Amino acid sequence: MIYERPKPKAKLSRPERKELLERYYGEYRAWAAEDRSCLNRKVPRGAFNEILNQVGGLLLEQAGMMATTPGPVCEFLKQNPLPPALEGKLPDEFRAFALALNALKQWVAAEQAATDRYLLGGQARTECWAAADVCIVSGVSLADGVGELHHPVRDGRPPIPLGADAHDQLEGQVSTPGDDSTRSVLLTLKRQGNRSWVHLRRGCLDLLGAPVEHSTPNVAAASKTFARNAARATGMSYEELVLWLDDSGLGA
Repeated sequence: MIYERPKPKAKLSRPERKELLERYYGEYRAWAAEDRSCLNRKVPRGAFNEILNQVGGLLLEQAGMMATTPGPVCEFLKQNPLPPALEGKLPDEFRAFALALNALKQWVAAEQAATDRYLLGGQARTECWAAADVCIVSGVSLADGVGELHHPVRDGRPPIPLGADAHDQLEGQVSTPGDDSTRSVLLTLKRQGNRSWVHLRRGCLDLLGAPVEHSTPNVAAASKTFARNAARATGMSYEELVLWLDDSGLGA
């Protein structure tokens, strides 16, 4: 089966998208007034175990074949031999598997970003911000675009603009004594630069050479600056920062 990115049966016009978002945000405002947990629902971790095991098995099988079959991966392994200190410790099948995992990570990032565009198209992020003038949780103004686009449920529904503090509270990110030091350092940098976790993720991926979509060149530059400052402050590599964001469920 060949993967094809899901597409809606019919596209909404810009006025229809604006009306949809305004109604959608109003409905969530009413729901959140009754039960704020509706803004942060997670599917149980084990729900996708079967499909993830299938994906992992396929990666192992295909990576093993690509490591020994003439082709771009096999050629890449030959052109990039291991340093003598690592010889005999990393089999080519494992190296190919690690490369496949990295490719999968980039693919997942691109496809997850595309889920926001399913209903709203290429200007999804811009139109989400334009449809909300205040945070539905705290009531603070969003006029300056400072805050986070927050996904209440990762099932394709559009993200909701929230004030930075409201988002941090929902995700349990408010720094308190005893908090994870990495989180505290990154949260301070994030607030100082009025950046988001998405900016950090995209800045890291950009610096790693992965395909990334930024809203403007200025945002691209600021995101990479955030990533560089984060790496410097934490002593983590860009890959480690992305993995930390993955483990924390942030900025996806």
